[in-house]
Amino acid sequence: MFDRNRIRNFSIIAHIDHGKSTLADRILMNTGAVAAREMRAQFLDDMELEREMGITIKANRATVKLELDGVEYMLNLLDTPGHVDFHYEVSRALAACEGVLLLVDATQGVQAQTVANAYMAVEAGLEIIPVINKVDLPTARPEDTALELEHVLGLPAEQAIFTSAKTGLGIDQLFRAIVERIPPPPGDTEAPLKALVYDAKPDVHRGVVCHMRVMEGSFRRGDKILLMAAGRSYVVTEVGKYFPKPQPVDVLAAGEVGYMVAGIKTLNDVNIGDTVTLESRRADKPLPGYKPPQRMVFCDFYPGPMTEAADLRAALENLWLNDCSFSFDAVHSQALGFGFRCGFLGLLHMQIIQERIERESGIDIVQTAPTVTYQVQLKGGDILSIDSPSELPDMSKVAEIREPIINANLIVPADAIGPIMQLAEDRRGKYRRTEYLSPTRAMLTYEFPLAEIIYDFYDRLKAATHGYGTMDYELKGYQADDLVKLDILVNGTPVDALSIIVHRDKADRRGRALIRRLRKEISRHMFDIPLQAAIGNKIIARETIKALRKDVTAKCYGGDVTRKRKLLEKQKEGKKRMKMVGQVSIPQEAFMAVLDPGDDE
Repeated sequence: MFDRNRIRNFSIIAHIDHGKSTLADRILMNTGAVAAREMRAQFLDDMELEREMGITIKANRATVKLELDGVEYMLNLLDTPGHVDFHYEVSRALAACEGVLLLVDATQGVQAQTVANAYMAVEAGLEIIPVINKVDLPTARPEDTALELEHVLGLPAEQAIFTSAKTGLGIDQLFRAIVERIPPPPGDTEAPLKALVYDAKPDVHRGVVCHMRVMEGSFRRGDKILLMAAGRSYVVTEVGKYFPKPQPVDVLAAGEVGYMVAGIKTLNDVNIGDTVTLESRRADKPLPGYKPPQRMVFCDFYPGPMTEAADLRAALENLWLNDCSFSFDAVHSQALGFGFRCGFLGLLHMQIIQERIERESGIDIVQTAPTVTYQVQLKGGDILSIDSPSELPDMSKVAEIREPIINANLIVPADAIGPIMQLAEDRRGKYRRTEYLSPTRAMLTYEFPLAEIIYDFYDRLKAATHGYGTMDYELKGYQADDLVKLDILVNGTPVDALSIIVHRDKADRRGRALIRRLRKEISRHMFDIPLQAAIGNKIIARETIKALRKDVTAKCYGGDVTRKRKLLEKQKEGKKRMKMVGQVSIPQEAFMAVLDPGDDE
């Protein structure tokens, strides 16, 4: 059993692309955890999608041994994602640590997620070590970045450590800071076992593999453990650590991070945030666990042409164990049949989940446009929460509709403030304040309706700031406004998956822009297809997809014109009958067309 006073548990947190994975690679190399011939970039990012996109999606862990001044230390490292959508993944990793390395790019300075992650670490009561990375680049300004950290977060500039994860500069100084500044983990190895499950993944051969941080006590192979939330007992078949490859060990004790295999076959038995204790010597009460994740974006997943609903359910259940921050519930649509309404932390999170399901389970998905949660107050006083416009009650019963409002921090170059304020005004943003981080960079604080920013706001922010703008947001609450349901009728039939909730002032423009895009996305059929946008019983816009026509008069050479007219009338009657019974095929792209706010129309 390793001496607990020589254990250090820490996470690397930072804004996206500030070098977290590269620093994790450097730590693995300099401690000899990975041989030079086995080393590759983003070593801990074992998901194919992570390597393709160049971002961390799941928090990864590794245990390394470090010798400093003749003393051997055990460092348990957790590399976390940087994108705002994976905020919940970061919070789970922080619960297993006593300290964090707050990484900041010396060329970019403090960014939106730098601030958000630092506040999260402060709330968790963790020791923060500021690390200025990429100091080897010609455009690096490490001293200015350290002063920004002090100005924005109150972290003393002189405590910042200057490093280059790419070249290894400053890594020895960083190791010393980890050992000296981050406290050893608390806990009593003789107390009843309390271990926090902070992640899990299914294994076809061994069952569910639980990643855990042991808070109190210890356990080993052969012990009978109890999952306190599920109330189920299992016999441990393996305990181990990631070095960084999984390796069995004799025992996991208080303060250590590792994994457990216990032949758990039922996915529902494992809850992220659950407490593991011994069956024979139970803990008196479970650990606090995690707050439920706040799902911000919802959309429907339906099985594609070659997929059954049961296969889609199985794929969602498998993925949910590894990422419990999304949710899914069965729904039915007249246009698309049986499917699942899924909730996500953000738009990127939604795209990642869809991509993982299709890759890891080999199934096809038809996805509807994402929406946000609205609160509907009925005239009787009841309040409903709806995740889809199709759930909106009859408007004669509705007193008001409330939309989710967020507080957003936008960090932008000072010369881009004008265009950003115009963009914010176009998206119904309410200005709150401006704070200058330096003479060339400012942080603008706005309140936005969440529905106005989930699709392309971030892309437009990047475009207006030439790639230098960043954004972080948090949900503030719900606020009533003049909102209406915009229905889309295809061939005279409302398609619930295409309906959206919009502000009344924007309804006409959105409706006209939407059906113009739908006309381009839906292919021509053998009959005319009318596309209509409506608010209640009022049609506000219409387009028509013209029918494919066959030249039925081609065989008539001259002769009586009534013969041609007769053939054309016969064709018209046939198309009329076809329209009555014909089904319009709506492609995936049409469902996503409702995303575009139509600012350029």
